[in-house]
Amino acid sequence: MGNERSAEIKVFGQTYTVKTDAEEDHIQEIARYVNEKMDEVIKKTRSVSTLNVAILTALNIADDLLKEKEKRMAILREVEGKSKDLADKIDIRIGGKESGKLSITG
Repeated sequence: MGNERSAEIKVFGQTYTVKTDAEEDHIQEIARYVNEKMDEVIKKTRSVSTLNVAILTALNIADDLLKEKEKRMAILREVEGKSKDLADKIDIRIGGKESGKLSITG
């Protein structure tokens, strides 16, 4: 954390000062995302308890994170499979050409 600085964000009506090495725009985007998620929770639950809203929001964000991780892993598995298939096809082509050259007798 070489360039750590303070940034002010507003979440659920409260102002917080956070220390970060991230860009100001990034920190503000995080605060906007959390506020949007909290607004969603409030609309769905009509909860007035700040603690309940915060916990439900944290659970929703954790759910989003885990779903994205699962998607990423599925994509990585698909890319690995396709890469292996492509490498096998290349090896067959190269091997076929090489074996063709080797089978020539004079």
